[in-house]
Amino acid sequence: MIVFGKNVVRELLNSDKTINKMYVQNNLSDRVSNELIALAKQKGIKIDFVSKQLLDKKANRHQGFVCETTDFNYSTVEEILQSAPKGELFLVLLDKIEDPHNLGAIIRTCECAGVSGIVIPYHRACQVNETVIKTSAGAASNIKIARVNNLNNLIDDLKKQNVWVYALELGGKNIYDVDLRGDIALVIGSEGFGVSSLVKKNCDDVISLVQKGKVNSLNASVACAVAVYEALRQRC
Repeated sequence: MIVFGKNVVRELLNSDKTINKMYVQNNLSDRVSNELIALAKQKGIKIDFVSKQLLDKKANRHQGFVCETTDFNYSTVEEILQSAPKGELFLVLLDKIEDPHNLGAIIRTCECAGVSGIVIPYHRACQVNETVIKTSAGAASNIKIARVNNLNNLIDDLKKQNVWVYALELGGKNIYDVDLRGDIALVIGSEGFGVSSLVKKNCDDVISLVQKGKVNSLNASVACAVAVYEALRQRC
């Protein structure tokens, strides 16, 4: 996997992800570049200083830095659950999000808001790739992301563990009237179809964002951001 751009590379260097090699454009001497090079050397990462033309072949808008990494290292759901203190679990479950830019934006929002972890399906959904990592501005390196075969089975397991599961969808309760504290999971639906009917039926409740305009839905990543930050406001 190729990761590029100064901010993304910085987050990668500060994470526990494996970097096989870092390519740096020749003759960079600005402060940020020097800091990134020093950090890579400190971590024992092999650095190749190359021409801009060579980097251009590897990535667009690389800002002089390109890293080769192993494939994305997913967490398990169990690891996410164990990482959150009792009463503070906050999961975001993604129901067939297919656009890598949406996935990257959701990851960035969730990491900024202190979400415990994100769960995505194995099939019929975008996986974490180079575009997702770039769009997340490196946040994908700092939040636990797990994959499951069946979202409904996960929801059943969470409910047995007293985790309250909400579907974010039109026609539900006003989000500002719902208590989003405690152990919760928020389900975000796909770009074109929202939360699937079976998943929505399996959730404990459906919550909705207040909308006053004529367009009847928000972009998935925007809707997720509004809901996640309302939950964060309550939990703070």
